[in-house]
Amino acid sequence: MFAKILIANRGEIACRVIRTARKLGVHTVAVYSDADAKSLHVELADEAVHIGPSPVGESYLRGDKIVAAALATGAQAIHPGYGFLSENPDFVDQVAAAGLVFIGPSAASIRAMGLKDAAKRLMEKAGVPVVPGYHGEAQEIVVLASKAREIGYPVLIKARAGGGGKGMRRVEHPDEFSEALSSARREAKAAFGDDRVLVEKYVDKPRHIEVQVFGDNFGNAVHLYERDCSAQRRHQKVIEEAPAPGMTPALRKAMTDAAVKAAQAINYSGAGTIEFIVDASQGLKADRFWFMEMNTRLQVEHPVTEMVTGTDLVEWQLRVASGEKLPKTQSEIALSGHAFEARIYAEDATKGFLPATGTLHHLKFPDAAPEGATMRIETGVRAGDAISPYYDPMIAKLVVHAKDRPAALEALGTALSQIEIAGSTVNTAFLAALAADPDFAAGDVDTGLIARHQPALTEVARPSDEAVAAAALAASGAGALPSSSDPWSSLAGYAHFHSVARRTRLKFGEIDIAARVSMRPDGRFQVALDEPYDNANAHDFRATPRLARWPGHITVFEGAVGHTFAVPDPLARADEAAAGAGSLRAPMPGLVKLVRAAKGDAVIKGQPLLILEAMKMEHTIAAPHDGVIAEIATEGAQVTDGTVLVRFVEDQSAPTAAAS
Repeated sequence: MFAKILIANRGEIACRVIRTARKLGVHTVAVYSDADAKSLHVELADEAVHIGPSPVGESYLRGDKIVAAALATGAQAIHPGYGFLSENPDFVDQVAAAGLVFIGPSAASIRAMGLKDAAKRLMEKAGVPVVPGYHGEAQEIVVLASKAREIGYPVLIKARAGGGGKGMRRVEHPDEFSEALSSARREAKAAFGDDRVLVEKYVDKPRHIEVQVFGDNFGNAVHLYERDCSAQRRHQKVIEEAPAPGMTPALRKAMTDAAVKAAQAINYSGAGTIEFIVDASQGLKADRFWFMEMNTRLQVEHPVTEMVTGTDLVEWQLRVASGEKLPKTQSEIALSGHAFEARIYAEDATKGFLPATGTLHHLKFPDAAPEGATMRIETGVRAGDAISPYYDPMIAKLVVHAKDRPAALEALGTALSQIEIAGSTVNTAFLAALAADPDFAAGDVDTGLIARHQPALTEVARPSDEAVAAAALAASGAGALPSSSDPWSSLAGYAHFHSVARRTRLKFGEIDIAARVSMRPDGRFQVALDEPYDNANAHDFRATPRLARWPGHITVFEGAVGHTFAVPDPLARADEAAAGAGSLRAPMPGLVKLVRAAKGDAVIKGQPLLILEAMKMEHTIAAPHDGVIAEIATEGAQVTDGTVLVRFVEDQSAPTAAAS
């Protein structure tokens, strides 16, 4: 076993690797950028090395700096985590050339599976079923459009390199192909440095089922069963589970046999995932699945496999990379129970899952697992940490395991309802709604489920009157019950013969709220709400509600929903609300990738004006109304949250840009 390893990653996966390394007595070295100087993974590691500025191209993607850090600290091996350099064969060669061990597959294996089109040709030769499509070298639009017509619409344009849904576009009609191709290419180039694509048939009711495989350097390869990752938005996974609901013995055998065959075809060593697309339109059948791609690394969703197989896949990675054989044979790997993983993101589900930033002023996870279940929280942040625009906005992964799917799903819902996050918009309410969706609960899930049910899943939850009253109580400064045993102190809210009511004001979105807070003789606080809330009923409080106070705001938690109220500053200038009138502002920090309008142009509501690249994704900024452009941002401009992107002539509104 290694004495010391360097982890070439950040966030929750770096913390995850550190945890297993510590269990095995292996010392760890973290690397960090400027933005991560005080991050959790830096604190947990035995040593830490600064590798550059915050942008990934100047830090986490600098293989030379990472190798230099490993050599300088005496590390024997490098664990890549996932993302960044984890599937970069040139980096693997760089590590080997320095006399270090790459904790993962060989460069040859990564190259064999690195480009989706080449991988699919290889799989066809190995006898693994492949989805119908065009995987050739030609990239001219006339060729790709022609192949799309031959395949038959709808089709899916996919980047040859990378993953995570980036550089992927569904096309319903030939007239949409050119624009979708341009958009997919731009996004693929930005994410992977490669704008080449392939075109595939879009399966009408697709399920995304993948098989965890593992190989060693002695020719052994096994599978650890399947995971279902069909619950996706923007082609990115949201809730994963193992095993796949509705899986039949015939399909499981066919799929796992194909996965092991795929791994053996490239002499694979280490953790890997074979991803399949399954046609679920007529149920799960052994002849209706096709190879999509192989991820030659550990997956984000690996904990669900660990939960149902009783394994530590990071430990397996370290053992195999250090020269040991696989810890178990195929016959020794068994399924037990059911597990779910929910990805908790800083994002606004009500605005098309727009990534969010902000400081996590309040962060609280469940203290214990729900009854009858086990639970893991995988995170790389703490209360007080900031969600940076430079990296993926995932806050944590909630993983639960129970005896069967219904019990695990109930545990997932319970745990989600106990999470409290304030300071950034998060997706916990959406996750809870998805977990409670009747189709999802029944296991009738496919990759289009979220899109079909999106209005219901992302509906803005209106706070109850009790939640509004709780926020008003907190904003009033009255606090909780007096803690002093002095009986006179309990009369702090009283004058002679009557109670003194405190008036307070709040805002929930665009709604102004006025309330009166007073104390009853029994020590309870009483809150009366003015319009638009029910003024007839006063709300009594003896116990402190679930809430968090943070600068200028109060967040009240009702189940998995966090209702955030703004507390107006009475000293703020009244004209601040008018600042920026007649302008369209950036909804998040990003890069102005493409400008589609110019000064003086007359535009109509919904017309695309520019494309903002943020969080590794493209977001189209459209006109919120008809108007004439007075000024517009220039291509290549790096903007911060709230930067004016467009100014309109003769416009009285000042909207924030809605991205899609």
